[in-house]
Amino acid sequence: MSGPALTIAQVSVRFGGIVALDNVSITVDAGSIHAVIGPNGAGKSTLINAITGIYTPSSGRIEFFGRRIDGRPPQEIERLGIGRTFQNTELFREMTAIENVIVGLNRQINYGLFEGALHLGGFRSGEVKARDDAMAHLAFVGLADDADTIASNLPFGKQRRLEIARSLATRPQLLLLDEPAAGLRPAEIAELNEILLGLRSKQRLTIVVIDHVMALVMAISDRVSVLNFGNKIAEGTPKEVRASPEVVKAYFGEERSHARGT
Repeated sequence: MSGPALTIAQVSVRFGGIVALDNVSITVDAGSIHAVIGPNGAGKSTLINAITGIYTPSSGRIEFFGRRIDGRPPQEIERLGIGRTFQNTELFREMTAIENVIVGLNRQINYGLFEGALHLGGFRSGEVKARDDAMAHLAFVGLADDADTIASNLPFGKQRRLEIARSLATRPQLLLLDEPAAGLRPAEIAELNEILLGLRSKQRLTIVVIDHVMALVMAISDRVSVLNFGNKIAEGTPKEVRASPEVVKAYFGEERSHARGT
């Protein structure tokens, strides 16, 4: 599928007198990895919350494959094919890894209440299929051997991957990742890079990554948009964004910008 998967057109989000996003426009091509970066307080999480229906934009519009989604409830947006992870891991900590993923498969379970209550044939076959599907998602993110491990007992890096696996269980066309590399070691970031590149190439997913970690953003992104104080200040390829004087200034301040001769 070609063309834009996600169109954010002149979106503003205000909380009283505070402007969290100010007239931001971003187009995400289908099948691409698009990063949104910026310092703390730039408006990145506000943007992802507006896309997923947690916040309603004060103005502007958001379209998913040409269908307007701003103002719709989060559950409806998820059903349309948008999955997400959160800045802080939101796992069912006392459930196993595979149980966490099966929770994400709830829309694919096709037996009724009567069959489920009596554990009839449809229930049994549905449970087997759900477990098989969950194992496939765990295997994709490298957690097949951890399927029966309690989520809270997994190392932090694996918990991040488990949240991605659970999001994949909803069968998204667009996956939004809110700081997936935060707190990861370099080796874990490299593993995450491979997983995300595999999702794009093998599962044809469109991915929007919000992160501070340049080792991830610059290695995997097709395009990068930069926010600062709620405004988009730069956009382009990773190489173009890295060289942008506005980006250097936003991240390192005026003194570093002059030191680079910008």
